[in-house]
Amino acid sequence: LVTSRREKGITPLHLHLSFNMSDDDYVIETTDAGASAVIPMEAGNIKKGGYIMIKGRPCKVLSIAVSKTGKHGHAKCNFTATDIFTGKKLEDMVPGSHGTTVPIVSKADWEIIDIDEDGAVTLMDEGGNQKVDVNLPHIPDGFGEEIRTAWDEGNKTVQVSVQTAVGEEAIVAYKVVQE
Repeated sequence: LVTSRREKGITPLHLHLSFNMSDDDYVIETTDAGASAVIPMEAGNIKKGGYIMIKGRPCKVLSIAVSKTGKHGHAKCNFTATDIFTGKKLEDMVPGSHGTTVPIVSKADWEIIDIDEDGAVTLMDEGGNQKVDVNLPHIPDGFGEEIRTAWDEGNKTVQVSVQTAVGEEAIVAYKVVQE
């Protein structure tokens, strides 16, 4: 008499798994859609005025010098760029056909609602959303005080442009909307 394994109570995947997982074991710390702050791009496709990551910093390309192909076969792109948040000049050399990373840079306009004594700025967009995690800029020198003076303790309406890239944000421009 031949009996099958099923009749003996043995199934192909006869595993006993138990999970004891509380809500404390599973914590989601970010709320983004999983989008990256940088995208890959071939070095030869980056243009003057575009953006590039150099030494982990988001930079705006000032100039590109392309050297001819040598005996090893790759044209080299020599990038001269400035850090978009610090203004520091950086250089990088990458073979033209090799990949590098480009930061995703965005700008948004906000109206100044309040400026604290320590330079913390409260902003509001057209939809009424508030932003409180931005400070007056320190670069270039005097730019933050120039914005504070233009705002005139709230007597004037001042709009600022906030630039965001790779998790950093800073005020990069302003204009007086209403005297």
